[in-house]
Amino acid sequence: MENLAYDPDLESAASTQDVAAMSALRPVPRISIQAFCETESVAGPIERAGEDRRMAKAHLKVHMGGVPTAIEFYHSAPTPNLVILESRSEPKALLASLRELSEVCDPSTKVVIIGHYNDVGLYRELIRSGISEYVVAPISMVDVVSVITSIFVDPDAEPIGRSIAFIGAKGGVGSSTIAHNVAWSMSTLFSSEVMVADLDLAFGTANINFDQDPAQGIAEAVFSPERIDEVYLDRLLAQCAERLSLLAAPSTLDRVYDFDSEAFSQLIDTAQRSAPLLVLDVPHIWSGWSKNTLMKADEIVITATPELANLRNTKNLIDMLAKLRPNDAAPKLILNQVGVPKRPEISAADFAEPLGVTPMAVIPFEPQLFGNAANNGRMLGEMDAKNPIVQTISEISHVLTGRSELKSKKKAGFGSLLDRLKLKK
Repeated sequence: MENLAYDPDLESAASTQDVAAMSALRPVPRISIQAFCETESVAGPIERAGEDRRMAKAHLKVHMGGVPTAIEFYHSAPTPNLVILESRSEPKALLASLRELSEVCDPSTKVVIIGHYNDVGLYRELIRSGISEYVVAPISMVDVVSVITSIFVDPDAEPIGRSIAFIGAKGGVGSSTIAHNVAWSMSTLFSSEVMVADLDLAFGTANINFDQDPAQGIAEAVFSPERIDEVYLDRLLAQCAERLSLLAAPSTLDRVYDFDSEAFSQLIDTAQRSAPLLVLDVPHIWSGWSKNTLMKADEIVITATPELANLRNTKNLIDMLAKLRPNDAAPKLILNQVGVPKRPEISAADFAEPLGVTPMAVIPFEPQLFGNAANNGRMLGEMDAKNPIVQTISEISHVLTGRSELKSKKKAGFGSLLDRLKLKK
């Protein structure tokens, strides 16, 4: 028998290699799951799976003890949507114990067995007897989420669109401008439907940048969640270009915009069923709903300018998101407004070194290009298609849609700036 001690460090290292596999998995619906494990090597990955953002709606409880414990438990408790059972029993004993379990298990409950025998005959017998899946230990967290999605996520359902959240490390760094231009670029370059959602209801600028003045927008959806469906959402959209639509913010102060943590969840879920690409323009605030929105996004882009407060805030964001999204890739970083005359700046390499993140793009300070575009309600590509910054926006679009990869560059050996940050606290 293999060593059954659970090593969380090994599991964490494996998860780095599985980020790509996890990104392809879709969220699990609101179901109840109970697991009965005999070893920590199986219980550990299942517990970690329950913490993944794709399992946010599911309710998972892990018990120690295998099939006999489950039988005793369900004599007096209802069975959930899914039961996961680990068993080290040999095949005949396992089949006998499962027959006993079937007497206390609801017929609609799905059952997954994690066994320690790689036996094709056993697998066929289990499937024939109504078991949903048989997995041979050892398992990883990715195996757990993958099995659950294969059972509860309809493969024939409409694909869910990819959500990309943009947030600035500080106010005024240009995150919204970049988000809007990347959205326009993706819709133009790839002939793909793109939806932009301006989540800054009080001070959003998407309506100005796209030269739109819709009578309705995102506020109507957020304040009437019971009405949200694809048809209602479509009525709220403003068409900005042939394949680009906008959920505009009211950008007024006639009411306060205090929301609970799930305020935008239904809206985002519905929007993702309506368009293959959803760009979320997240304001520079830290609240329950903004944290929740970032946690659930498929991709996160942080925009920063090359100065110390931006470095501190970017570091805090990256560290927090690593805890909230342990099975996802790190956020992408864009350095914007680089090269402001007479402004002391941190070099791109020096900025990136303490973060452990290579900037996806470094965008120079060009006030005339950006100012003219903003004042005319046009995108950068409409103002000057041959400008190098427009080419950079195009490259960002390719990376965020998976059409090209971010090339990692060798980091220079600069001293850490975090010591300076600590001194200023």
